[in-house]
Amino acid sequence: MSGELPGRRSGHPAVRLLAARSLRVHRKAWAAVFAAVAVTSALLGALALALGSVGLGHARVERYAAAPVVVAGDQEVRWTVEPWGSEPRTETAGLTERVRVPDEAVDVLRAVPGVREAVPDDTFVVREAAAPGADGTRAYPGRSWDAARLAPYRLTEGREPRQAGEAVVGAGLGAVGDTVAGREVVGVADGPAVLYVTAGEARRLAGHPGAVDAVGVLAEPGVPVDTLHARVRAALDEAGLKDTAAGQPLRALTGDGRGAAEHLGAPPARAELLQLLAAVAANVLLAAVLVLASLVAQALQQRAAERELLLSVGATPRQVRGAAGREVTRVAGAAALLGVLASGPVFLTLWSALRARTGVVPEGLELPTPPWLFAALPVVAALVVGITRFVVLFAARRPGRPGKGGARRVAGIVLLVLGAGSAGTATLQGGDAAAAAAGAATVTLVAGCALLGPWIAGAAMAVLDRPFRRFGGAPGRLTAAGAAAHSRRLGAALVPVVLVTAFALVQLSAGATMERAAAAQARAATTADLAFSGTTAERVRKLPGVVAATDVLRSSVVLARTEAGSPRLDRLPVLGVDADGLAGTLDPGVVAGDLSGLGRAGTVAVGADMAESLEAKPGSTVELRLGDGTKKRLRVVAVYERSLALGEFLLPKAELAPHMSDPYPARVLAADGHGGGPIVPEAVTPPGAELNSLVSGGIVAAIGGLTLLSVLSTLALIGAGRRGELELLRQVGASVGQLRRMLGLEAGFLTATGLLVGLVVGALPLTAFAWALTGGLPYLPPAQAVTIVGVVLVTVVAGVFLPVARKGFRR
Repeated sequence: MSGELPGRRSGHPAVRLLAARSLRVHRKAWAAVFAAVAVTSALLGALALALGSVGLGHARVERYAAAPVVVAGDQEVRWTVEPWGSEPRTETAGLTERVRVPDEAVDVLRAVPGVREAVPDDTFVVREAAAPGADGTRAYPGRSWDAARLAPYRLTEGREPRQAGEAVVGAGLGAVGDTVAGREVVGVADGPAVLYVTAGEARRLAGHPGAVDAVGVLAEPGVPVDTLHARVRAALDEAGLKDTAAGQPLRALTGDGRGAAEHLGAPPARAELLQLLAAVAANVLLAAVLVLASLVAQALQQRAAERELLLSVGATPRQVRGAAGREVTRVAGAAALLGVLASGPVFLTLWSALRARTGVVPEGLELPTPPWLFAALPVVAALVVGITRFVVLFAARRPGRPGKGGARRVAGIVLLVLGAGSAGTATLQGGDAAAAAAGAATVTLVAGCALLGPWIAGAAMAVLDRPFRRFGGAPGRLTAAGAAAHSRRLGAALVPVVLVTAFALVQLSAGATMERAAAAQARAATTADLAFSGTTAERVRKLPGVVAATDVLRSSVVLARTEAGSPRLDRLPVLGVDADGLAGTLDPGVVAGDLSGLGRAGTVAVGADMAESLEAKPGSTVELRLGDGTKKRLRVVAVYERSLALGEFLLPKAELAPHMSDPYPARVLAADGHGGGPIVPEAVTPPGAELNSLVSGGIVAAIGGLTLLSVLSTLALIGAGRRGELELLRQVGASVGQLRRMLGLEAGFLTATGLLVGLVVGALPLTAFAWALTGGLPYLPPAQAVTIVGVVLVTVVAGVFLPVARKGFRR
């Protein structure tokens, strides 16, 4: 073709010329894409650094710092299943109760060549004697003074303990001559605030004869760690000490791995944090794809006439797409670079805030940030640029031939159907499965709405067309006419509003719904008149007027089961109780069986949802791994309904206590027969609940911020492209007041429609989730609902009016 632009390939100089000139002419249009890419890069860069830091995380080594090898029980339980027709799969779950080492391991280790000393270590808690419920009850961590050399901690004053009733205290606990926890202080040591006693008293206070918590191995001078480790492992295997009494393997730990024997909660918390951050990154990535696709499509759509002109003078579709791709690459490249540069400070700020939240991240969890970790940021930048370039393939496809969008409409409808089906699936499941199905439904429905944005906008305006034309006067007629002519433009503006509404609704309401239901069940289940801490039911029963009392022990169990043929391990909170003390103190809401059966060993009561999932009923058995990994087959004696407040399993205290690191009651509930007054009910807290809450807030903040920026950017892009339209309306007689009212009606339409569609998109999976887990409807605190509506309204109004405020209203 004689009139064709030179070069048919997208890399030709003609394409580069088109891209460069278009980029200069349309700088304002690309500013919205630049901002979205920069924010996306900053968020994903910060998340990449966080994932890297957690991936390198480990439990801190403190009291075993001088022991090159530490022998301890494996604090992870493993379960392997071979699904039909595939390779075996193994799942792991962390144990938060101590897996102890057989006593005979100490003698075996002392005989290993190169071992200077094998020091048994037991940790326990020493409590001040106090009246039941009295304020000021104190608990001190305790160890034997012999184990202090594993750090080593040294005396700074006084001498070591030589007999029962004497103690060395860590810094800050007291001075020589003081009395602490009924013991005379004979020495003060450096290191943490710990009460050190003689080895014999430590064994008695630990309360588990025949086993120790861990064994620290000190090497003779010149023996390499690797050599010592190999000898220790071989000696244990030869002695037949491969497993603990709980059935868990014995581990010989070195390096950073020694910290797992000190801080039991750190490895499980690290695994949970890694999963949560990965989920956040996936959600941000999904939101970024939707946001960038909408913005790029709108930026290119406004230049449809220009692209038609280029095609008419000889440019090929490939050249036009290539020019658009080059534009996007230049814009996205600069924005991604700026974003990843900002991600470093963002990450450090968020990490400091996370560490400052006491109790969210276990104290012993080290989260290193080596300088080389920041090398991941260029990869993040390249990923974001690649995503942006990828969406151009769809936004700029078939230039000059817009078509009728049949494939897009079909795809959108299919996604809506799949999303509704996934929400329906959630109602038939429970626990994590219901949450996963509801989350998948939200994602699918939002994606479907993104594809159907123009048709949703058109349908909404069809409903409002008559009211706008009849009651809105000239501004209403202008609004209706503009909406009918530019439904694609309105659809692009609706997508981010729906996105921010749906995600905020789901994230905030899911947690609030569970907390509200758990609190209601806790109020109904707690029938006690009195509650005590720092004491035992045995002591409380001696108080005048007390007619019943039960200890409440808190621990966890691991449940192994298959899901769709794949192995699954769930770590669940459980309570240990006294069966004869439940009357008048705790009412789980029994629907089958009798709780009096918990007075016998080897029994368990099961929550109704869990019982249905396991097909368990009174008389059947369930297999659980207790907190230290001990496998138990327990007979079901009752099924109860208030499992959100009490956990999925209730065990006899005597069954649970021997498998706990510290079997002291978390609480004692008592009845005095006179209605002593309301007490504060407590619901069980699932593992990582506080961390989940914090991360949910982070998801809302990250995705909310990104999508609100998208709302502003999209509306600013639309506003910049319609200045000529507004000026034309002014020239044909429309007043400034009429134009303002027209824009106000558009802002109201976008806000109302976006909130309504977002509400439907979020409410469908939320209702399924709430019904499956609580048997009721979802709940969102009014203050949070008002905040969502207010933020969306302010953002939409600003996005509609600000881009045309100076030029669109010139008199």
